Amino acid sequence: MGLITANTIITSVSLFHLTLAFFFLTNPKTVDDQALVFFLGESMGVPYARGFDTPSAPLGLLSAVLALLGISDLVSLSMPEEIGMIYYWGPQAPLRSLFSTALLLYTFLSGPSSSIFTPPSTRHFSRDPTSMGGTGSGGALRNRVFFTFMFFETISWFWVWVTLREERNALIDKLKKTRQAQRD
Repeated sequence: MGLITANTIITSVSLFHLTLAFFFLTNPKTVDDQALVFFLGESMGVPYARGFDTPSAPLGLLSAVLALLGISDLVSLSMPEEIGMIYYWGPQAPLRSLFSTALLLYTFLSGPSSSIFTPPSTRHFSRDPTSMGGTGSGGALRNRVFFTFMFFETISWFWVWVTLREERNALIDKLKKTRQAQRD
């Protein structure tokens, strides 16, 4: 069993979602100005996005969705351990990890630094700060903030998934002992 439990990781991710919701609602530039967002974006060749300069209606919607997600995840942790960890988070963690990984790969592979999905005329990396990484379907997902968010979501939910698999056996043994004690 690891040093950090799945409950602790899920609580941390939920509080991270609530924190992002607050900043996207009040001052989204704070998130965009983080050094980690800059370094991950530069190292992976993901373009800068201007949409995080001031609060806007889409960022307000994003804030509400992140707040709902964070609060619902925190509330789900109050369920009985055997129900929450086995039946709720057991399927949720791999699904969220897979979805986050798919969006992370989409953002990276469809950006201007990718030679896979971009047209030949746009294969060079644009240092233009007004560049949103292309237009059309999913163009708004090609930015540093989204890439960094999905990077941390992928890492976090994969960690939750692995930790849950480790804790599941201990929880099942504990339930067997409890049931055996009740029978005796």
